[in-house]
Amino acid sequence: MTMTDTTPMLQVRGLTLAFDDGAGRARPVLQGIDLDLAPGEAFGLVGESGSGKTTVLRCLAGQYRHWQGRIAIAGQPYAGGASAAHARRVQMVFQDPYGSLHPRHTVHTALAEPLRVQGLGDIDRRIDAVLAQVGLPLHFRHRWPHQLSGGQRQRVAIARALVLESPLLLLDEPTSALDVSVQAEVLNLLATLRRTQGLSYLLVSHDLGVVAHLCDRLAVMQQGRIVETLTTDALCAGQARHAYTRALLAAADA
Repeated sequence: MTMTDTTPMLQVRGLTLAFDDGAGRARPVLQGIDLDLAPGEAFGLVGESGSGKTTVLRCLAGQYRHWQGRIAIAGQPYAGGASAAHARRVQMVFQDPYGSLHPRHTVHTALAEPLRVQGLGDIDRRIDAVLAQVGLPLHFRHRWPHQLSGGQRQRVAIARALVLESPLLLLDEPTSALDVSVQAEVLNLLATLRRTQGLSYLLVSHDLGVVAHLCDRLAVMQQGRIVETLTTDALCAGQARHAYTRALLAAADA
């Protein structure tokens, strides 16, 4: 993958998506989304449930293909769908660590599978390295998902996203299903990985505190549109301009 310092890690222009409402009519879900994410940047998408923020991630991950607009990842145009090349550029960490790991696959199998699909060798060394990166002992490779805590499962899910060395991670509420006691640990891990591995993050969260902790900038979504983009410093300083953003802040402080 060849990039220059000025090449955006992610560029989205006019991303639009609609679903059939069951009566043969198109129901808009995303309406002209524009995003730019620099290499090494963490960018947040916030908004109420149903605002479209997770739908953006699913378009980028290849789960939805019938969108319209233009997307480029690491300077390469992306037309939708899953491919080996796309998996090397983008990986997703899902909200629920209990549902994102196959119950009949050991940690080793979960981490080895994407390497085998990509035709990559030296699997044992790669798995050892990624387990160390997420702070799990090497003997955890032989464990089953039911033998892990929620925080440990999410660390495995993060390791799976890292094992192909993809530069862009899509984070869908990565701590919301975890106990409060381990949420901070996972957020600190993500911050460390971003710094040490040079990763870029697109984070979806309803928690403004999580976004402020992890992200440089954020976009506020309402009814499938971005209504405001601002830095997290401006957010924390109370400099939001849009009424909806201010309402989210007031709800978070209540």
